[in-house]
Amino acid sequence: MHSKFESAISLFQSGQLTKANKICSEILKDEPNNFEILHLLGIISFQEKKYDLSVEYIKKALKINPEQGEANNNLGIALKELKKFEKASESFNKAIKIDSNFAEAYNNLGIVLKELNQIDSAIDNWKKSIKIKPDYVHAYNNLGNALLEQKNPKSAIDYYDKAILIDSKFYEAYFNHGNALQELGLFEDAIKSYEKAINIKSDYAEAYYYKGNSLREIKLIEKAIENYEKAFKINPNLNNLFGSLVFAKHCLCDWKFYEKDLEILEKEILKNKNISKPFTILSIFDSSPLQRISAEINVKDKFQNTKSLGPILKREPSKKIRLGYYSSDFRNHAMSYLLAGLFELHDKSKFELIAFSFGPEKKDEMTERIASTFDKFIETNSKTDKEIAKLSRDLKIDIAIDLMGFTKSNRFGIFVERCAPIQINYLGYPGTSGSNCIDYIIADKILIPKENQIYYSEKIIYLPDTYQVRDSSQKISNKIFKREDFGLPKNSFVFCCFNKHYKFTPSVFEIWMRLLKKVNNSVLWMLDDNNKTSENLKNEAIKKGIDSNRLIFAKRLPVDEHLSRHKLADLFIDTFPYCAHTTCSDALWSCLPIVTRMGQSFESRVAGSILSAIDLSELISHTEKEYEDLALKLATNSEKLSEIRNKLKINRNTKPLFNTSLYTKNIESAYKTIYEKYLNKLPIENIEI
Repeated sequence: MHSKFESAISLFQSGQLTKANKICSEILKDEPNNFEILHLLGIISFQEKKYDLSVEYIKKALKINPEQGEANNNLGIALKELKKFEKASESFNKAIKIDSNFAEAYNNLGIVLKELNQIDSAIDNWKKSIKIKPDYVHAYNNLGNALLEQKNPKSAIDYYDKAILIDSKFYEAYFNHGNALQELGLFEDAIKSYEKAINIKSDYAEAYYYKGNSLREIKLIEKAIENYEKAFKINPNLNNLFGSLVFAKHCLCDWKFYEKDLEILEKEILKNKNISKPFTILSIFDSSPLQRISAEINVKDKFQNTKSLGPILKREPSKKIRLGYYSSDFRNHAMSYLLAGLFELHDKSKFELIAFSFGPEKKDEMTERIASTFDKFIETNSKTDKEIAKLSRDLKIDIAIDLMGFTKSNRFGIFVERCAPIQINYLGYPGTSGSNCIDYIIADKILIPKENQIYYSEKIIYLPDTYQVRDSSQKISNKIFKREDFGLPKNSFVFCCFNKHYKFTPSVFEIWMRLLKKVNNSVLWMLDDNNKTSENLKNEAIKKGIDSNRLIFAKRLPVDEHLSRHKLADLFIDTFPYCAHTTCSDALWSCLPIVTRMGQSFESRVAGSILSAIDLSELISHTEKEYEDLALKLATNSEKLSEIRNKLKINRNTKPLFNTSLYTKNIESAYKTIYEKYLNKLPIENIEI
């Protein structure tokens, strides 16, 4: 038997698992209680990814010799693969009890404790592992990952550096080092770390993907696409990769595979595949059902192991309702430009305002303005989601308002942890969260018609007029611009669209080109964001028989000057399905009419909601043909366009859209209503203000 066992070991070590398994099985027939054979069969089964069978064999071995530390550790590893984390932790603890210097068991225990959301205990175990085995690179790496997850990237980098110092070929540490640098906004340095990981492991799909993300952050979108494509060749099933690739191509208006890409995205989402971040799906499809599925997939994937801090106990109501606003965008950002007036006009005798800011600590004029309006303005970017949720509870927040949803730099985990008894999805993300932790979404009857309520995981707070607030004190520069300042022909008809380029679609652009053909001496004015995007759009124009010089790109300006230059345009023509939101409000605030097409989903109905609130529903269309005909009618009928513009100038000061004071009273009424319902233990349901 001894020689047979030695032979099985030799075959196993050389990777000949089937032959090793066969010999072990033969021995087992004669010696069914042979601990070493049962244990080896468990290890072989694990290598073959037969984790249930591995557990079965090792458990049999441990019945024979329960005090064998290595077998207990291996049982824990197999249970971990089966996601039986509680059972796995029992096995690792047993291994440690048998051998208090078992570094690998401490490390493995840390891994499963992290999965069980016991981060502090996980960190303690990794530190014990390192104390026993100071050159244990995996424990250093795991510690770094935990600290990164706890929003402590600087300390995480120290541990990754130690791992790399011990093993300069440890590609995972370089990759995680890049992730920490990315978290700090050091994108160029992050790219260098990802490249080091790739130099060691050339088929490292995750490193190519994350390198692509950093490249996109510094506007090197072409290079980002190259890296996404490399990642896709290696592992096409990497979570969110394909959606990121499609979104990056849309940022460049690269539409070569537009229809095919959308077909793949839709098909895979309907299979419940985590193929894309929800925001990408929202920006592409006019489909509330698809958007909800995508959001649900995202929440399940990212937060399925997150346990909330438990129920929030009812407390005596205070004199003021405590509102918590949560965002990374309390700075010079479109959201803050809309919200600043609301924050200032809140009734401080009835509401206490607390801001939780988890963006980079950059003090600009908008940060200072907003911070001064709150009772407390708390910088929380170095805190974990759980810590922010606990802080919110300690501060007795009554209503938590998430201003981000699934937009960039969001911290949705705060709401999964439950930071307040009432939680609201508001303004930042134009769609459902697809979660059971957000109670309400703020909307209006145009945004979410009754028949669309089923596509929202939240109950609807219906505000009158429109869901979108606007700061009516926002200044427009007095600087007088001329068309020639921006390369606009003096006597031309200027169509403009200042929406971001990822909102542009082939079908909408085709309509724009037809409008240029039909309207003599007309041009299309857009933002200049990326040279490649401009080049692609010009090439698309040429394909449609349009002189590319009729496409004119505007450099970015300070907001007040950007608003002022709207006066040089004649008509804003909207995108679809992701229509103008803040840009629609900007145009109307600057007295520039906008033609929009309204679809079925939230993001395709925002401009329609805004136009209705200023009594200009005649600028809303519902089909491609209606949209094109309406834009053409206004561009070729100067009298009609002048009539619309005059009506806009009057309505700007008389209709509800830009009445920030009225809007504030309406949203405060909503807050009071849902708070009273909570106090009276009434069910969460749709409400109308």
